[in-house]
Amino acid sequence: MRIKNKKNGLFIILSSPSGAGKTTIAKKLLKNNKNIELSISYTTRKKRPLEKNKKDYKFISEGEFTKLKKKKYFLEWAKVFNNYYGTSFLQVQKINNKGKDVLFDIDWQGSKKIKRKLGKDVVSIFILPPSKKELVKRLKKRAQDPDHIVRERLSFYKMELSHWKEYKYVLVNKSLNETVKKINSIIETERIIKQKKDLILKKIRNL
Repeated sequence: MRIKNKKNGLFIILSSPSGAGKTTIAKKLLKNNKNIELSISYTTRKKRPLEKNKKDYKFISEGEFTKLKKKKYFLEWAKVFNNYYGTSFLQVQKINNKGKDVLFDIDWQGSKKIKRKLGKDVVSIFILPPSKKELVKRLKKRAQDPDHIVRERLSFYKMELSHWKEYKYVLVNKSLNETVKKINSIIETERIIKQKKDLILKKIRNL
């Protein structure tokens, strides 16, 4: 299945190594921009203490995930830290039909698949932590995962980091507010570029 971009919206991808702050950034973007809506991922991961089902993620069993996967329900899916994550095709299409931009909080695997399927309307942004030391500090401060999960996430740090060059924009998240401000500027710029391109294409078709 393919997404039909009926309303000419953007598909905004946020990726980062675990703990670099992409989920917090995503929440800030959504709070301050009513024209963006989050694509809520399905996951087999256990719910963290502060997370809410159907708001942060849609938490399902591995069996349920497998059934949906077989039905080709997902626009993309990936296995991350021994848990499955997937993006609903229908949810993305519904957001787009409302004339809103779709925000994806996904890893590099999901990003590759989204870019392959949605192409030119994708705006991909990779978030870096200021340093590995700061990343460790943030993961421990978050205190929502057991120690062995934190260690596992840190062991994949270099591998996740190596995918930064696959993204159109790369930002270092030193200050949350500054990073959000920069991303808002990127989105506004990309909207203007898209509008101009669409206008040129329309004129060419009418020649």
